[in-house]
Amino acid sequence: MPGTTNKTGNGHQIPAPVLITAHANADFDALAAMVAASKLHPDAVLVFPGSQERNLRNFFIESATYMFNFKQSKDIDFSTVRRLIVVDTRQRSRIPHVEAALDNPGLEILLYDHHPASDDDLPATLSVYEPWGATTTIITLMLRDKDIAVSEEEATLLGLGIFEDTGSFSFASTTEHDFQAAAWLKTKGMDLNAISELMTRDLTTEQVSILSAMLQSATTHDINGVSVVMAEATIEHYVGDFALLAHKMLDMENLKVLFALGRMGDRVHVVARSRLPEVDVGQICSSLGGGGHAYAASVSVKDRTLSQVKDELFALLFSSVNKQKLVRDHMSAPAVTIDDASTITHAEEVMNRYGLKAVPIIKHENHSEVAGYLEYQTATRAITHGLGNMPVSVYMQRNIQTVHPEDSLYPVMEIVVSNRQRLVPVVDNGAIIGVITRTDIINTIVEEPARIPETLLPEKRRERNVKSLLRERLPARLFSLLEVAGNLGDSLGVPVYTVGGFVRDLLLNRSNLDLDLVVESDGIAFARELARVLNGRVRAHNKFKTAVVIYKDDNGTEERVDVATARLEYYEYPAALPTVELSSIKMDLFRRDFTINAQAIQLNKPQFGRLIDFFGAQRDMKDKMLRVLHSLSFVEDPTRILRAIRFEKRFEFQIGPQTTRLIKNALQLGLMDKLSGSRIFNEVDAILHEARPLACLRRMDEFGLLTIIHPQLRLTPTKEQVLEELENVANWYRLLYLADAPEPWMLYFMGLLINATYPEVKEVTARFHFTKRQEDDLLMLRENIREGITLLNNWGRHDRSMSGLHRTLSPIRVEGLLFIMARTRVDELRKSISHYLTHLRGMKVDITGEDLRIMGAPPGPAYGRILSRVLSAKLDGAAPTRQMQLDMAQSLVREETAKDADYLARRKTCRGPEPDTEPFHAVFSDDEPFEERTEEFKDGDGSNSDLNPVPDSSPGQSKEH
Repeated sequence: MPGTTNKTGNGHQIPAPVLITAHANADFDALAAMVAASKLHPDAVLVFPGSQERNLRNFFIESATYMFNFKQSKDIDFSTVRRLIVVDTRQRSRIPHVEAALDNPGLEILLYDHHPASDDDLPATLSVYEPWGATTTIITLMLRDKDIAVSEEEATLLGLGIFEDTGSFSFASTTEHDFQAAAWLKTKGMDLNAISELMTRDLTTEQVSILSAMLQSATTHDINGVSVVMAEATIEHYVGDFALLAHKMLDMENLKVLFALGRMGDRVHVVARSRLPEVDVGQICSSLGGGGHAYAASVSVKDRTLSQVKDELFALLFSSVNKQKLVRDHMSAPAVTIDDASTITHAEEVMNRYGLKAVPIIKHENHSEVAGYLEYQTATRAITHGLGNMPVSVYMQRNIQTVHPEDSLYPVMEIVVSNRQRLVPVVDNGAIIGVITRTDIINTIVEEPARIPETLLPEKRRERNVKSLLRERLPARLFSLLEVAGNLGDSLGVPVYTVGGFVRDLLLNRSNLDLDLVVESDGIAFARELARVLNGRVRAHNKFKTAVVIYKDDNGTEERVDVATARLEYYEYPAALPTVELSSIKMDLFRRDFTINAQAIQLNKPQFGRLIDFFGAQRDMKDKMLRVLHSLSFVEDPTRILRAIRFEKRFEFQIGPQTTRLIKNALQLGLMDKLSGSRIFNEVDAILHEARPLACLRRMDEFGLLTIIHPQLRLTPTKEQVLEELENVANWYRLLYLADAPEPWMLYFMGLLINATYPEVKEVTARFHFTKRQEDDLLMLRENIREGITLLNNWGRHDRSMSGLHRTLSPIRVEGLLFIMARTRVDELRKSISHYLTHLRGMKVDITGEDLRIMGAPPGPAYGRILSRVLSAKLDGAAPTRQMQLDMAQSLVREETAKDADYLARRKTCRGPEPDTEPFHAVFSDDEPFEERTEEFKDGDGSNSDLNPVPDSSPGQSKEH
């Protein structure tokens, strides 16, 4: 049998030095071409890539597995593949099931395909391409020419592939070679009856219903003289054989060009067929991320609505069908340009003079080279902030694509539709000679307003529906709350949305139950109504037109929902607090920091689940890119720089190149200095609450942010080592799930200020506008750590009792204990601190003050002394049970009673001074560095054994103590 390999019954992966496969979602042509290729390469293993066509899947399961010994990709040891043979595609993205083999050293790749080349093509050792009706035709004629025998079963399967992909020789893509291949296969026993049975597929009731919907929705459009039919259907779940329905419709209506669109779940499936050379459906589907050839193609589009996909198809059709429409015929010339050394004020004046919404920027040193483009809105906002004298190069959009005057309008459409580029420069011989704008395309390509693609209209929303995601990823109580809010909006006649991080994290599949609602009306009035429905209460903030609804869920747990009025915020000067005005949802989203946070989901019942994305957030999330909404974002609010770093590390995204330049520009303008210390601290505190705060601190240091905030915070190799140790210990402690959680800012500030003197610490606390309590807590913690290290060393050398360890460590905050634990080099001390935190710290005696009262203990400090001694006995194992503790307490009560009697007797005969009540003073002067103040704790080599890392140890080891 072709492709036969030794079967394995033990579940182990099999070696496959030579492997044959096809594209994912294979059709009959792909399956047949694989079998045909196995005749050319008889030592190869065949790996079936899977199919969405129900009939093909059934055929494969019932017969092909047995006849041709196909393997599943999970059965293959891809590290053994030395030659990869791919049929019916050349695109890397279409063979994900063999991705693991593509980077094998010395891999040979052989390709057999009838589809046009693309930018995604694999680098081939040998590529056999013919623009014929089927890939199976190409290999079949090679078998004929090499006189390689095929069986009747093989001839029938190969014939099935040819018949399928040529539409039984009715497609315009059919060539004489397809007839020749079929004729040769007929001589080898090809069974036409079997092929006819497989090709004739009875439609299910559901398929008939879908086909009926497609026929009823079909509309014919005159695309530059060519009739194109668009048909659509919406199905709640995936339906196989959608291509079959397109074929049926094509034949029933005798259509020349058909685009069948099926909304299934969160995707829109497009099947495109063309019988005219003027319409290359392969090119159009490729532009949307799919593939195929000129006469048959398909694409599965995620994250866009059916209407949006249809509009983008119109845009691509209008610019591709009529090839005589060239860029030079529709560009605006000559181009008005601005030198990149010019000021923003000058650029604004030029755009105002000519009524331009954007202008291309050329390089100062080479006026023929395009550097970017600047939007009028950006220029006016920069001038408002007093930045009119800045060069345009600072705030222009740099990633810009250009076209040639002899290009067709198709690449222009791709740039404007896919890349959201407002203006496309036209360049000839390296010099800009004109521009094509979004308005030019609307005016010259699409005359009928109803056909203007929504992606070309700046006021149109980029939408998809995520109702299924809401239901799947949210707790039922929260999903119900969203429905309640939407229904309330309907009854009040106002649009209601959930926005921001809640939406972002829903799409990223991250847990976030903090619900923010935005209303295109009076948010406070809406909040009061929502509170009434939920039997809750409202806390309103009239200045910012926001409110918090506080209510109890079915379990009696208090919950909160933030409600805001859709608002526009503008900044009167850089780093100012915003001024608020009423606005629409679009302007509300535009005021936010990054594209990923500028999304909304509408909750009103008719539109429930509609995702609104004006600014390309979905694409940025797919590309793992963090991008600001406009060029002046960091000028208006420099704290966004810190948020950019926090989000970059949390989501493992990358701050975009333009956003990086804007961050550096804002820092060069000294805008961080204009922020209050409390605003900076709030953002730094949020960073330190992240799972990887050290990564954020390192990124801050790369931008020079730590030094800008205060020079004492600059990272050094020593500080990085300390912070890394602290992060490890903090993560270990977090996994204990203890009630007493440390304050991250106290822990990490101890590391950032490890060598700072007392006055330097005071400078830092003043920069952050710490409260008196925050400052005192930080300074006291430093003192407690220093004293605790001395006592802990003494305990380790002399005492070693658990009660002694408890007395030593109990006065120190958990942040201090974690700091000492991270810094000590003595493994036994680390384990002892770990034991204290996990076992001793929460231990209490089993008796109470009431027990002591019954025993007749004298009231006053004696209670504390007795309970403390009993606890020490319990910690040391001397009084583990309640009865033993009661017995010990009884003895101590007698002792305390005798002491009191003796004291009273001595007071009658002695009038000496009271006991010494002088307070404890610090041993070290306050102006010495922290490390230097532990001088007497250093080892003989000058190193501080208690403040250096422990090699080859981890916090988790201490749990065995």
